[in-house]
Amino acid sequence: MSDSILKKLAELLNEEKWTRATLNSYTISNFKELDTMLETAAEEDIEPEVQTLCQEHLKHTKNSIIALYLSGVISLHQHLVDDSHLIMLINIFSDNHKWNIVEYLCDRILDFGENKYALRTLAESYEKNNEDEKKFKVWERLIKVDYEEADIVKQLAEKKELEGDLESSIEYYKRAIYRYINKKLFNQVKEIWGKLVNYSPEDIDFFFNIEQKISKILNRERAASLLEELFPYYKNSGDYDTAITILKRILAYESKNSTARKEIIECFKEKYKDHSQLEEYVKVSNLTQSWRNVHDAISDFEKHISFDEGNYVFHRNWGIGKIANIKDDQIIIDFEHRKNHKMSLKMAVSALKILGKEHIWVLKSIMDKDELKKKVKENISWTLQTIIKSHNNATTMKVIKSELVPDVLTQSEWTKWNTEARKILKTDPVFGNLPDKADEFVVRENPITFEEKTYNRFKAERNFFGRVQAIQDFLKHAEPDSDYFGEMFSYFTGFAKSRANVTVYVVSSYLLIQRIIATYPFLNPELNYNFSDLFESIDNVETIFSSIDDSELKHDFLNYIKKYIDKWPRIFANLFVLQQSKFIIDELVSSNNFTILKNLFQQILDRYREYREPFIWFARYIIDEPWFPKLNLSLEKILIGLIHLVDVTYREINNKRDVSLNRKLNKQIQDFLFKEERLLSFLMNTDTESISRLFTLVEDIKELDPSIKISIKHRIIEKYPDFKFYGQPEAEKISMGLLVTRQGYERKQRTLRHIIEVEVPDNSKEIGVAMSKGDLRENAEYKAALERQELLKATSSKLQEDLQKAQIFHEDQLDTTSVSFGTRVRLKNLVTNKNEEYIILGPWESEPSKNIISYLSPLGAALWNHKVGEEMEFKINDNDFHYVIESIDKADLSILA
Repeated sequence: MSDSILKKLAELLNEEKWTRATLNSYTISNFKELDTMLETAAEEDIEPEVQTLCQEHLKHTKNSIIALYLSGVISLHQHLVDDSHLIMLINIFSDNHKWNIVEYLCDRILDFGENKYALRTLAESYEKNNEDEKKFKVWERLIKVDYEEADIVKQLAEKKELEGDLESSIEYYKRAIYRYINKKLFNQVKEIWGKLVNYSPEDIDFFFNIEQKISKILNRERAASLLEELFPYYKNSGDYDTAITILKRILAYESKNSTARKEIIECFKEKYKDHSQLEEYVKVSNLTQSWRNVHDAISDFEKHISFDEGNYVFHRNWGIGKIANIKDDQIIIDFEHRKNHKMSLKMAVSALKILGKEHIWVLKSIMDKDELKKKVKENISWTLQTIIKSHNNATTMKVIKSELVPDVLTQSEWTKWNTEARKILKTDPVFGNLPDKADEFVVRENPITFEEKTYNRFKAERNFFGRVQAIQDFLKHAEPDSDYFGEMFSYFTGFAKSRANVTVYVVSSYLLIQRIIATYPFLNPELNYNFSDLFESIDNVETIFSSIDDSELKHDFLNYIKKYIDKWPRIFANLFVLQQSKFIIDELVSSNNFTILKNLFQQILDRYREYREPFIWFARYIIDEPWFPKLNLSLEKILIGLIHLVDVTYREINNKRDVSLNRKLNKQIQDFLFKEERLLSFLMNTDTESISRLFTLVEDIKELDPSIKISIKHRIIEKYPDFKFYGQPEAEKISMGLLVTRQGYERKQRTLRHIIEVEVPDNSKEIGVAMSKGDLRENAEYKAALERQELLKATSSKLQEDLQKAQIFHEDQLDTTSVSFGTRVRLKNLVTNKNEEYIILGPWESEPSKNIISYLSPLGAALWNHKVGEEMEFKINDNDFHYVIESIDKADLSILA
């Protein structure tokens, strides 16, 4: 069947060639027949053969309609984003005014995704045929993918305006004004600004944003002139706060603007018309005097006018106070510990900070602590707004934490609260970011959309990969049909098109663009190179890879290398040393590159001090793989390297070198060796020579938890009772030591570990806190903490010594022929003529109230080694005892669990 399709196609191409069919003879039906052929080719999986046949034909017949169409549609179907052949066809039929075919061809391109050229051509075709409604619908699609098109957006806004759909009209005008600003067309910007002032003057955040863009892209004078158009609305509506803010912005651009200065004085007088000291403060600040710097005059006036009865103030020594009275030049303030404090106005202005009634400091001062805590925990949005507004409507999470911890929330409460707060700051439209500081949050007068919030975050972000994260967050929650996205996307296309010097930003931009256009093909910026070309231009692949600070792009980089670069296995091995990735190892394994793997891991093993992180990663994640034995690497050598690194990292921590990293590596190794018992497992299955080598290395690590060494040592003794440890005196070998049960031994280990890991660090903190309180000679807390420190040292030292001497008793060693460790003995008391029963264990398990006694106790020692039927007389503490042993059997040690 496939041969018949190819044969039929060859016949059609030859027929077209020899008959020289005219354009006028083509109809939409002809293209539909070709579509049927394409469907069959797709079903039979012969699209590549059809495309090859068409491309060969086009080499000598470049305007073949059949070949252009079939090749063009197959390219789009295979996601090659190559519409050049279909565009050639559209141009051919457009030149011959065959608009119905033009429309069909445009629709075929659009079947595979939005395309700027197809949409624009389709709209022109509808316009030629006077189909305005269809044209407008296509325009609405076009402006979503063509971020530079401004005139069409404006025409759509005017259309909606005429139809009375003001909401849609306003949205289109807003989109158009952004695009005209980018094109630096101020006349069009001014025209649309006027319409928006008329239709939606209350959207003050939008106008301020536009004003800032105009100031930056065009000039400051034009920004000021637009604000002058906006100001009258707020003055006439009595919103003097916003009117004053607008005037301040105008004066920031033009400090000599006498009209703005006159207007701000009038607004101040209206806002504070009920203030008893209004005229006096206007006079004192010289606000009406043109010789006084306008910004200084405004600052002085606002400081003075804030002082009024009932307002709160803050003094750096006396804390929060409330203004009780103002008379002439004297202010009376009630501070918590300084009531009726009198102060001159001049002194108050310089020494006090005015606080609003909702300022967080005021609330912490006047609200019940439990009530405030409850509100903070239950209403996170209110708390965030309160604190942000308390800090001039711009602050960071660090400042927010300082306001709440420990005054309102504990550290543990903050951890949970902080997680929820960050989600709210990211998603709640009430919150935004400063345009130039991504980590500073503001409260918006009008809610902000997610798209605008993310765009603002993008603009404020100074780190390239912070911007990568922002645009990826945008696409997770929004479509790329807004001008906000267009501006962000153009930032990366700018990098991708500048290949003179291939930096990490160029490579990362290329990878990001490929990731985006895989989902949105119409965004393809048509870069004139592929990954192979880009890779050849990279001077140092390792440097580029290690500099890509985004896990997804890093993974894409590896995928592209594997797909397009022949020597990828060797490159993967080099990159693994820089960043450990399971993906790299899995790909090398799946492609049977075990020689490269063996060489890589052998190199890491030989240079483990230099390659610490890859070596530790290799040990943790590779030695359990079923293919690990193929590498023929010594597990003992790996363990020796890890033990050495425990010692090395301890030394570097003590020398204050890369402390955080060394602590992390030290913990990873100890978890692997001791917590997961990987070292112990190896020791229990190897020869005594290896045990001696490895345990000696462990024993030599001075800083290592002694209980770890002791535990390993006892497990070795359990398996090899005659094992001689390096440096061990002969006397120790034959000494019985202190007999203990395993439960008792492990209990003491836990106690020692708790002292070392918990109590000692806590005590160190207590000493630090006590030292911070001043004079140590009279500091009872400091002395108590030092005494506690000495006690802890003595206790841990004694525990370590006991654990070193301890010998764990095994039940298979039990001998019931005589009274010994682990036996239960029944006695007949010949003095009282009563029966008694005791369990003989060690001092760590002794519990006389339950008749469990130590073999080292006076009674235990007296009974030790006697047999059934034997009669004993002895004296303890001047008391006479007379017993006969009736039975000896095995004690139930489960009672100790």
